[in-house]
Amino acid sequence: MPRIDTTRRDVPSRRRDSEGAWDDGLIARRVTEATGGEQAAVVETRPSGPQSGAPLAYDGPLRSRLDAMRELVGLSRTRLDSKTLAEAGRVLDEAAARRKLSGQHTVVAIAGASGSGKSQLFNTLAGVAISETGVRRPTTAAPIACSWSDGAATLIDRLGIPGRLRRRPLQSPEAEEQLRGLVLVDLPDLDSAAVQHREQAERLLDLVDAVIWVVDPEKYADAVLHERYLRPMAGHAEVMFVVLNQVDRLPGEAADQVLDDLRRLLDEDGIALGEFGEPGATVLALSALTGEGIGELRETLGQFVTERGAAARRVSADLDAAAARLWPVYATRRRTGLSEQARDEFSARLADAVGATAAGEAAERAWLRNANRACGTPWLRLWRWCQDRTELPTGRLPLRAQADEQATARQRVEQAVRTVADRASAGLPAPWAQAVREAAARGSQGLPEALDELAARAGLPPGRPPRPGWWPAAVLVQAAMTLLQVVGGLWLVGQIAGVMAPNLGVPVLLMLSGIVGGPLVEWSCKLAARGPSRRYGQEAERRLREAAAGCGRARVLDPVAAELLRYREVREQYARVLGTGAGVS
Repeated sequence: MPRIDTTRRDVPSRRRDSEGAWDDGLIARRVTEATGGEQAAVVETRPSGPQSGAPLAYDGPLRSRLDAMRELVGLSRTRLDSKTLAEAGRVLDEAAARRKLSGQHTVVAIAGASGSGKSQLFNTLAGVAISETGVRRPTTAAPIACSWSDGAATLIDRLGIPGRLRRRPLQSPEAEEQLRGLVLVDLPDLDSAAVQHREQAERLLDLVDAVIWVVDPEKYADAVLHERYLRPMAGHAEVMFVVLNQVDRLPGEAADQVLDDLRRLLDEDGIALGEFGEPGATVLALSALTGEGIGELRETLGQFVTERGAAARRVSADLDAAAARLWPVYATRRRTGLSEQARDEFSARLADAVGATAAGEAAERAWLRNANRACGTPWLRLWRWCQDRTELPTGRLPLRAQADEQATARQRVEQAVRTVADRASAGLPAPWAQAVREAAARGSQGLPEALDELAARAGLPPGRPPRPGWWPAAVLVQAAMTLLQVVGGLWLVGQIAGVMAPNLGVPVLLMLSGIVGGPLVEWSCKLAARGPSRRYGQEAERRLREAAAGCGRARVLDPVAAELLRYREVREQYARVLGTGAGVS
């Protein structure tokens, strides 16, 4: 036993170095009483070399998923409450913390209820009584760590286990080499009557790389164990061992029957079982008291530790669990977004609210009136001039002068905004749907007033409508028709007065030509003016519609589209977290 002698010689010097800071506590003293001089072999030594091995390295896919989760949390902070993102943030923090620590060690916790024999299993694997066992409940009040190799100090520091509760195993060199890199932690009882014991155990379950669940024939089907612990950790099956202890108490084939029933319960919990070479939890039956099945557990555990992949698999499983919790706030079962039809209908509603159609019709009537004034007979124009002196100017009509029209227009604008917000948010998860509606509501503030200003600027231009090139020719023809009437009338007056020779045919013909020709020219001009007046009205309506659509787009549609784009970004990041590489439907 040279190794024990060497360690025994080192202990006094280490205790003198720590002078007062070293205290094994009650458990250490009881172990000393039970094992005598062998206690020195199980006390954690302080190696002279580095305190931690090479840092843990995550592979490319896992790094990509972590980066995606970090980006996802960053994009979502302004849309989701901190409680929703708390678990994702914890997983990121723990993954970053674990990555800085040794990748050559695997931290495995032994968890179970009181009386399941987990502490006895812990002692059996360590080869010496380290953790206290007995009939008093709860037995394990504080976690105890046992490391099979040096360099695990920082990992155990992360667990918050003090130096007085850290041990080294007492085994043969071959057995120690088999589990090199293992850090075994005996957790407090999960069903402890002391709340702080349960809380400490649950805290450590979130930090370790793998878990050995120890159950006994009496409590293997305990509802608390399955509903509170196993079922929520179903996604961590690849880093779980489920051990049915105390099989020596079961007669005949009862052990196989209980083991089969345990597998059935685990399957109902959603835990994949690592059978037939498939990834999943390892289920074993053993007896820590008699040693039955311990060799198989030690061999399986040794292979598991040698792979050095438990920490990364644990982080990946934590990511899966965090992503599953975030599913309701990121995933949707239907197509989302704002269709072109919805955009067009929104613009049309705003155009109706500002009276674009009425403005176009007013512009068309104004153009026709000006054409009639320019191309009508002078006598008719004089009569209309007298009428217009008591009417509003025809060059520009007020679009919304009445209070009730303004109120109606405001209601139309608000209804249009609500409709487009509802369509844009349809199918989105609740937080993002709320963000879309809030963006639309912010944009709708002051929108009716802005539309009124645009209607005034983009409506009918001041003054008279533009004159086409044929108007002067029509005016000249009307002037000629009027001149014929005047000449014919003066000729007849001159004949009546005896100034000119009697000749009724020519002056009457001149007068009739002017009287008939003037209305005929005016009627022809009306026919010719229909096309240009319609185009003029359509152009006025188009300008007003474009102005209203531009205002609505800048104030409502663009902010809504920005929120939808943000949701698409986080959805893509969420798909990367899931590892699908595609959008989430």
